[in-house]
Amino acid sequence: RSKLLSLVRPLSHPTATSPSRLFIHSLPSCICTMPSETLYGPTPYGGELVDLILQGEELAKIKARSVYLPSYTLTHRQLCDIELLLNGGFSPLRQFMNKETYDSVVEKSRLTDGTLWTMPITLDLPKAKVAALLHNNESKEVALRDEEGSLIALMRVDEQWEFDKEKEANHVFGTTELLHPGVEYLFKEAGDTLIAGPLYGAQLPVHYDYQDIRFTPRQVRAELESRKWKKVIGFQTRNPMHRAHRELTVRATELNEGDGEQVHLLLHPVVGMTKPGDVDYHTRVKCYKSIMATYPKDTAMLSLNPLAMRMGGPREVIWHAIIRRNYGCTHFIVGRDHAGPGDNSAGKPFYGPYEAQEIALKHEKELGIHIRPFQMMVYVEKQDKYYPIDQVPAGEKTANISGTKLRELLRTGGEIPSWFTYPEVANILRQSYPPRPVSGFTVFFTGLSGAGKSTVANALYVSLLAEGSRQVTLLDGDVVRQNLSSELGFSKEHRDLNVRRIGYVASEITKCRGAAVCAPIAPYEASRSAVRKMIEQYGGYIEVHVSTSLAVCEQRDKKGLYAKARSGQLKGFTGIDDPYEVPVKPEIRIDTAEVSVKDAVVTILNHLRKEGFLA
Repeated sequence: RSKLLSLVRPLSHPTATSPSRLFIHSLPSCICTMPSETLYGPTPYGGELVDLILQGEELAKIKARSVYLPSYTLTHRQLCDIELLLNGGFSPLRQFMNKETYDSVVEKSRLTDGTLWTMPITLDLPKAKVAALLHNNESKEVALRDEEGSLIALMRVDEQWEFDKEKEANHVFGTTELLHPGVEYLFKEAGDTLIAGPLYGAQLPVHYDYQDIRFTPRQVRAELESRKWKKVIGFQTRNPMHRAHRELTVRATELNEGDGEQVHLLLHPVVGMTKPGDVDYHTRVKCYKSIMATYPKDTAMLSLNPLAMRMGGPREVIWHAIIRRNYGCTHFIVGRDHAGPGDNSAGKPFYGPYEAQEIALKHEKELGIHIRPFQMMVYVEKQDKYYPIDQVPAGEKTANISGTKLRELLRTGGEIPSWFTYPEVANILRQSYPPRPVSGFTVFFTGLSGAGKSTVANALYVSLLAEGSRQVTLLDGDVVRQNLSSELGFSKEHRDLNVRRIGYVASEITKCRGAAVCAPIAPYEASRSAVRKMIEQYGGYIEVHVSTSLAVCEQRDKKGLYAKARSGQLKGFTGIDDPYEVPVKPEIRIDTAEVSVKDAVVTILNHLRKEGFLA
């Protein structure tokens, strides 16, 4: 196995025809063992379908022991990962990766035994949190819990190490640009320390929704067996399905392999974490359920996938194929720009449109699942029919609606053509994404103390109340401190938490189609970015940087805070001995030393009208 047959090295600018940038050492054949149980469908990846959930007396023991152990509340992404570790979706993995395995996957896209695996599956925490969990903890066991406190698993921490985020970003994603969602998570959200050790599962994460279509790999295989489906093609999606997607999947099931066996469809959409800005999964599931009725009887099955995507393009497609094999698929559809994160800072795609297809096909035999590549589907108006873009009859006019165009139609209330999607799907999208005149929004002020944030925010609040189209809530920084965050101090951690609390409340107001006006100092870009993500999934977000200079703010000093900070009586004061990170691209920038409060409010109202939120 030490002999490396080939090496695919990163390229600086991938194109549709360039070699893939995926960094994979190739081996002659798949390394696997015989399964230890009889399962319907293809052999699980690595030879055994992992199941880490304890039963009976063993389960009772870890539950009893967990009461006396330090606990860690898993993040949403970590809950997604641990669910697929526990239920076997990530077979052959049995735990979050240790350092040796992590290094091998990052550098070679292989587990330490040589098995092809492209995505690091790790548990990241802040270094201080790890130290707290292990302090005076002789067993080194930690109870891993969900946000409600339910025990998901026990973990014995055998290893901990600080990891090189830049190295992981370059090797796994081919970039360190924060415009890449996977890179942004690494640098802005992930802890600096990874921990690893055996997992002892207590239960899968609890889901209160769609329980009738949330199946584990074993449950999917059992259902396939009951239907007597021998050939199953998996379809990964993170978007609502329209006519083009339906046509693509139908064509995939009609592929003739010469043996007379019907190919059936496993519609396996991701409902864990997808790309920021994607349609929420509740809306998408309604669309999937609606479109299932359009398939011929006994040809398609819907099962939700709790995966947290990394948007890793060519690396990610290998991972997705492995997961589908574990779920019982014999075939896997790979479309254009699979798991693509969009464009980089130069306006070019991070990965070529068919780069993922190329790398999946290259490793098809080793993956043990048939890869079925598809071109983008386009509508041919004259024939009222969809074709792969490379099969359009010569001279025929084609049509397509991009995601950006669809969002514009929803935002403005424009007509969505029937050739593009089904009326039922269009209605579902309109219910979830109403036109901007009736959707919610947040105006988020940020700036130094004394910059004029509260003054302008109060004036805007009164103006929006007078406008009268929505319920309006003012979340002023000082008022929130008194009523929502009175126990918090002014450390970086507490300031960040205060801003995120404000963002959470504003996101709930926005979701309910109201208007929130927020006016904290919000000195850190990371917390402002997190707030933007919270809110933009529900409505509009307008960041207003009140850019009044430090010198002017000190001259005003209505509360005497700058004088105290300069004299050393007040420590960690923003702008004096704690930094204010200036917003790079706010929607609006206002200097109250140069603009009156009235004119500042007019500027903001005009922006809201221009964006369609106000008439």
